[in-house]
Amino acid sequence: MKKLKFRKVLIVVVLLVLAAGIAYGIQSPEKAPEYLTAKVERTDIENSVLASGVLQGIKQVDVGAQVSGQLKSLKVNLGDKVKQGQWLAEIDPVVLQNTLRQSQVNEQNLIAQKDAASAQLKDAKAIYQRYKQLRADDAISQKDFDTAQSDFEVRSANLRSLEAQVRDAGIQIETARINLGYTRIVAPISGDVVGIVTQEGQTVIASQLTPVILKLADLDTMTVKAQVSEADVIHITPGQEVYFTILGDAEKRYYAKLKGTEPAPQNFLDAQSSNAGKPNSAVFYNALFDVPNPDHRLRISMTAQVHIVREKAKGVLTVPVAALGDKNGDGTFPVRVMDNQGQAQSRNVQTGINNNVRVEIKSGLAEGDQVVIGEPSATPATAGA
Repeated sequence: MKKLKFRKVLIVVVLLVLAAGIAYGIQSPEKAPEYLTAKVERTDIENSVLASGVLQGIKQVDVGAQVSGQLKSLKVNLGDKVKQGQWLAEIDPVVLQNTLRQSQVNEQNLIAQKDAASAQLKDAKAIYQRYKQLRADDAISQKDFDTAQSDFEVRSANLRSLEAQVRDAGIQIETARINLGYTRIVAPISGDVVGIVTQEGQTVIASQLTPVILKLADLDTMTVKAQVSEADVIHITPGQEVYFTILGDAEKRYYAKLKGTEPAPQNFLDAQSSNAGKPNSAVFYNALFDVPNPDHRLRISMTAQVHIVREKAKGVLTVPVAALGDKNGDGTFPVRVMDNQGQAQSRNVQTGINNNVRVEIKSGLAEGDQVVIGEPSATPATAGA
């Protein structure tokens, strides 16, 4: 009897628990959907054109040889600082010294011939004038007069020819003197020796391409060439703020002002480019700006991650771009804001700077508001994660 009574009590308890659970489920309200939200924050925002750039010295010069010969000596070492006009290298001058002397001797020889021809012309002129008078008096034959006249004219022409040859010899001397001066190679700019291409003892041949002896660069100021896509180049103008970082120190920013943009794209400038003229190839324009480099921390050919600032604002209200709905006809955007009951309410907001990550809110929201940036998932547990 006791066991039967215990079973009845147990069954009653179970039924009561089930009834209580069902009643609680019926009376409990549905849990509000859990949205993915973000807080309206006061932050700095900027909209920038991103580009990859390469550093180079503001002035870079390949110092070459204008005459052929053996490189006799180098007067500088790699890394040396040089001043404009400083002696950098010398090509063996012996051959060109001899060429100059030969030109001078040739000029002296022609001057002597000219002097002799001048004296002969003087005699021929005197004879011609005398025969001319005698012929007028019919004292000599026409043949003798013609001979004297012909001799005078020939000697006059010979003198003019020698005078021209003397002038040409002077030009040859000047050319030889200039070529001899080219054996002394001097710095065309002030800067640093960044490369030595030709070593002492090597022979340079200047008959075709100018052979490069060494490379100079002014590293006190660096120029950055940033490749900007054709989609972005229409949005940049000279004077815009620019900053960049280098791969070795991504935390430090270098600031400058945009100097300008090359009018032709890079593949147009590169005549050897295999992409030149292909309509489907990517088109990039070089945006240029200069940055001081007093400590020479920046080096030639470094890669720069460039930001060309189109617009920026400090300490303004911003939200993720995902919070915006489709644009309204009046230029505003709908945004869903969570109320105190956890329900999403729609508001229209005016926006400002939009960098495709965050957007400035000019009106319609307050700092601290929670805006919806994602729909609730199928299970509340997942949505709240």
